[in-house]
Amino acid sequence: MKNNRGLLVVLSGPSGSGKGTVLKQAMRSKPNIEVSVSVTTRAPREGEIDGVNYYFLAPEAFQTLRAEDGLLEWAEFCGNFYGTPRDKIEQRLNEGKDVVLEIEVQGAMKVRAAFPDAVLIFNLPPSLKELKERLTGRKTEPPEVVEKRMSTAVWELSQAENYDYVIVNDNVEDAANAFLSILSSEKCKTARNKALLAHF
Repeated sequence: MKNNRGLLVVLSGPSGSGKGTVLKQAMRSKPNIEVSVSVTTRAPREGEIDGVNYYFLAPEAFQTLRAEDGLLEWAEFCGNFYGTPRDKIEQRLNEGKDVVLEIEVQGAMKVRAAFPDAVLIFNLPPSLKELKERLTGRKTEPPEVVEKRMSTAVWELSQAENYDYVIVNDNVEDAANAFLSILSSEKCKTARNKALLAHF
């Protein structure tokens, strides 16, 4: 008797650390992973699609959703609000899907409080110098926003010790493999397999 419940996984890291890239690479190898689409009040970046990358909401609509307890977690980051829609996460976990929340540190701690068995993974950049080069190389934000993201990154990095695991994204394939290894190990924990153990 196998535990069929999916894992709730939180992947955090500074903006520009490559969380999304690592996740996409991991999903190529393991199609059972499902990424929760967050809601945000920030403007879409070029190429982003509403309902795929984020649900883009006006600030008033976000506050309504929050007031109606429609968010598992939410936080303000660099002047914009981000949140995880509560609906369907529990359903997807019960269907055996591993659900990944790609969220920032404040939100991760709220998820940990609501789901103590969530797996928290922190995605580290190779260095702060590399992180700044990645953010600048995007050319999607003015220099003052890049600087704000860098100062936020320093604080976020100080919070990595509150996570269960860290991975260093100096090579996307290696980081994705580390991510998948963590998921495999978590599924083998005795605490997640009590029904199996009781069967003997």
